[in-house]
Amino acid sequence: MICDAKGDSVQIARMYMDSLLVESRIVGAVYPDTTFRFLGETFAMPVMTAALSHLDLVSMAEGAKMAGAPVSIGMGVNEEMGKVLATGAKVMKIIKPYADEKEIMSRLEYAEANGAAAVGMDVEHAVNVDDAENSIVIGRQMKQPTLAELEKYIRATKLPFFIKGALSAQDALRCRDLGAAGLVLSHHNGLIRYAVPPVMILPEIRKAVGHDLILIADGGIESGFDAFKALARGADAVTVGKALMGPLKEKGAEGVRDTLKKIDGQLQAMMIRTGTKDLKHMDPSVIHETMRF
Repeated sequence: MICDAKGDSVQIARMYMDSLLVESRIVGAVYPDTTFRFLGETFAMPVMTAALSHLDLVSMAEGAKMAGAPVSIGMGVNEEMGKVLATGAKVMKIIKPYADEKEIMSRLEYAEANGAAAVGMDVEHAVNVDDAENSIVIGRQMKQPTLAELEKYIRATKLPFFIKGALSAQDALRCRDLGAAGLVLSHHNGLIRYAVPPVMILPEIRKAVGHDLILIADGGIESGFDAFKALARGADAVTVGKALMGPLKEKGAEGVRDTLKKIDGQLQAMMIRTGTKDLKHMDPSVIHETMRF
């Protein structure tokens, strides 16, 4: 397969994911276990909600909780975060790189005080797609954070801090050295043109950091089949966004619950067909790359 997506990072990632073929190893296979230990909690699956915004995040969190999945949420004020945390779901709050440091510190402090499981920052959302200017998101000015600023934010909270938008071994090592707990490997729905697909670069990043960082693959994960490929190539967990939006809008929490359970079922189906008994025994050699760029 030859990629001809003309710089559309979302399409490139989708084409790459579809080009990964899976080797069957079903003889002697056992039924798999997809339980996932994350941030001191045990979840039913290594699949979490993407850091979505401008949706019914309370229902999304309720649905994820029913399915036994962790939650991440995106942009929003502290009041909205509080309503999501009140559901009892285990939540990672992703914070924008606001130019106003007070905006960042306010959200960090609120998340810690109100029971969030982790926080993070989507650093890739600071700069416009087509120029080097800092972006404005929903009327708020963003700013590309410096290394010193990132370290300050990480040290400002006792919560595990994830950096969303790292998409190279070099960035991963910098994040590790800053004290981050993990990375959400993402190009934020194509904010960087011609982005390397997160699942493509996963093995390189995993080799660079070992198990010093938790690696979460974000973007282009639409099914349990996709999730299996990401996990087999080195991810600890994956996020699902677009696949939840329709069910969330149509059926609320129940739609999110049912979709996540379906994704987990597909993941289990792939694991049994590859002789993978649990998440600790993912074998990257079952994946065969066929795409040429």
